[in-house]
Amino acid sequence: MAPRANWKGTLSIGEVSCAVALYTAASTTGRIAFHTINRKTGNRVRRDYVDAETGKTVDRDAQVKGYGTGDDDYIVFQPEEIAEAVPDSDKVLKVEAFLACDDIDPTYFDKPYYLAPADDAAHEAFALIREGMRATDTAALARTVLFRRLRTVLIRAQDDGLIARTLNFDYEVRSAEEAFEDIPDRKIGGEMLDLAQHIIETKAGDFDPAAFDDRYEAALADLVKARAEGREPDRPEPRKDESVVDLMEALRQSAGQKARKAKPKAKTAAGRKKSAPSKRKAG
Repeated sequence: MAPRANWKGTLSIGEVSCAVALYTAASTTGRIAFHTINRKTGNRVRRDYVDAETGKTVDRDAQVKGYGTGDDDYIVFQPEEIAEAVPDSDKVLKVEAFLACDDIDPTYFDKPYYLAPADDAAHEAFALIREGMRATDTAALARTVLFRRLRTVLIRAQDDGLIARTLNFDYEVRSAEEAFEDIPDRKIGGEMLDLAQHIIETKAGDFDPAAFDDRYEAALADLVKARAEGREPDRPEPRKDESVVDLMEALRQSAGQKARKAKPKAKTAAGRKKSAPSKRKAG
């Protein structure tokens, strides 16, 4: 059964357009979810909105949005006022530019979605757009209203479909300079840099998302299962403190371990004797 589309509209590139459907690519619904329980009664706790001054519960119909302008001072907006301020959605994902796939800073990446043809009539135009981007190794930069907000979307080809990733706006991304301003300008070279490069080269591999397990989620699942079965959960062994104060010595140890793992074991003389076929006794 096909998943339910989050959004349907038209992908438009100049005079070429096709009907498309947007599907969620990443979801957290499979994670372990806990409820808040009253420790004394065992009942589930219900969350209510209360007036900060009177302490009385405020019904949903009496709740409105407010923008704070100072201490306990708010500009109040009615729901219809906010709805009217939201840009109209024409359901058109309009491509404004094409760029190299590596030209976008990943810091601006927000949420990924799958983009697929919405009906049979869209298949040919969809395939043309997909293969055109694949052949030129480019991504499309488009804009539309998604979920009541104007969004910038990066679209690229993947397998038989397209990946659409919403992008953060510039004002939403914090400056890296603020996070890195206290890092001293320290130059690394010589043997230290050579050892670091050697370690990185010996650990070279490919990205396989299936190889990265969510140990926290697995531990929670085991905890819930153990409690339901009335047994103690499996406890992982505590990690030993293997910190090395001397960075150079740590690099040498790590490089030595990698070299030992990579080097094939040589057969000993004793090993060769054991592996040789034994002679039969004359009968």
